[in-house]
Amino acid sequence: MGGFNLQELMSQAKRQYEVLQKKMEATVVEASSGGGSVSVKMDGRKQILSIKIDPEVVKAGDLEMLQDLITAAINGAGRKVDEAMQSTMGGMLGGISIPGL
Repeated sequence: MGGFNLQELMSQAKRQYEVLQKKMEATVVEASSGGGSVSVKMDGRKQILSIKIDPEVVKAGDLEMLQDLITAAINGAGRKVDEAMQSTMGGMLGGISIPGL
């Protein structure tokens, strides 16, 4: 009967965590709103890398609409990061076998 090696499990989890950190840093998503009027690039750590705003949106002078477009683009990028990380985590957890689970 194979023994449960907690030390090996912890070591494996640490390696998986380090791989995940690197993937989060390397993951970049982009989302837009208003038909591309506002676009946001975000990394896997949910740090905003850039925001681009079409000058025509600013010329319209509707500050509330611009704020809504920025919010929608940021939220969309956050959802894309969540999806990417969930996909990555699902693949990584497939490599860890925990006895009894």
